[in-house]
Amino acid sequence: MPTATPTVATPRRKKQLRQVPKGRVYIQATFNNTIISVTDPTGAVLAWSSAGSSGFKGARRSTPYAATVATQRVIEKARQFGLHDIAVTVTGVGSGRDAALRAFSTGGFSISALKDRTPIPHNGCRPKKARRV
Repeated sequence: MPTATPTVATPRRKKQLRQVPKGRVYIQATFNNTIISVTDPTGAVLAWSSAGSSGFKGARRSTPYAATVATQRVIEKARQFGLHDIAVTVTGVGSGRDAALRAFSTGGFSISALKDRTPIPHNGCRPKKARRV
């Protein structure tokens, strides 16, 4: 019967994250949630978070405080990539849009561009027919 030889654990090297000084931030603020994504200039996602993934449930997800907490989590992840200059694109009409934007500006990021891509209906859906009583 062969004896088992002890194996020596080799030290693992920490994975080197690539440095991305400029990036884009997408804030999607709906009535129910706020989703924040940070990408590099080509569009590859570096970090993301949402109010729901930050531990908020139900109606608390749509609050400005939940958006601020989600943004702070994204900032911590994005800092590892050396990000400091961002272009922000905001979509939606939720209450978390301003809070998320404020958190990025107080988080030490330089905001080079700000776009609002909220869709606006040019005539909207056809209204329901009039109710007859």
